[in-house]
Amino acid sequence: MSEPPTAAEPRARSGARRGSVVRALPYTRFELLRTLRNRRFFVLSLGFPVVLYFLIAGPQRSNHDLLGSGISAPLYYMVGLVAFGTMSAMLSSGARIATERAAGWTRQLRISPLSPRAYFRAKVLTAYLMALLSMVVLYVCGATLGVHLPADQWLKMTALLVIGLAPFAAAGIALGHLLTPDSIGPALGGGVALLAFVGGTWFPLTSGSVLYSIAQYIPSYWLVQASHVALGGKAWDAQGWLVVAGWTVALTILARRVYIRDTARL
Repeated sequence: MSEPPTAAEPRARSGARRGSVVRALPYTRFELLRTLRNRRFFVLSLGFPVVLYFLIAGPQRSNHDLLGSGISAPLYYMVGLVAFGTMSAMLSSGARIATERAAGWTRQLRISPLSPRAYFRAKVLTAYLMALLSMVVLYVCGATLGVHLPADQWLKMTALLVIGLAPFAAAGIALGHLLTPDSIGPALGGGVALLAFVGGTWFPLTSGSVLYSIAQYIPSYWLVQASHVALGGKAWDAQGWLVVAGWTVALTILARRVYIRDTARL
């Protein structure tokens, strides 16, 4: 029989976990600062959705029932472009991972004390920071076009958007380990555009249409549906929660498998 663990062993494991967290903090800080200093990323992830918002919603600022949706045009396009901008921000972690793989940076990190969990946690936190910045900027733009909501509705809508971004965080990591720096740019650009179109970013989807039926099973659709909270209604039904949770679990498993396969080759 094996000997029972001594009192020192739990303390040692606890100390190791604390040491791992301490080692991860400088890398997380480095990742955040590096992303914030990337001017091109700021222009694409923050500036582009803002320009689109004013071009599309500005001429329709007095439209309070966009195509019979019951949602004003400024609110609908604000949330739609929040979905567009935040999806781009979350998936952009894949571009950084692909570039680091090509440069050999990820290989160096694997022989360092930094754990894979801490590495990916830093990527996800950075992506969420950029997504939250995109949200705030578009919220301010929405307010300039007459979007006024009680504080609790802003918070509920934001919380739902943050939850809805979880599958895209996993997708960014998976794509970063599947694609090369040359191929990931077009893949992310085309992927976000397609998800935005199917999700109803540019126009409300007609109930009963083929596109509407497909969108029910796509997480980007439920990101756009977060605007229903702003009307005091239910944003997601049971299907919405199941779709977001299902995609998050499936893409997390995929990200883990492609990471293991990728690192086994290097």
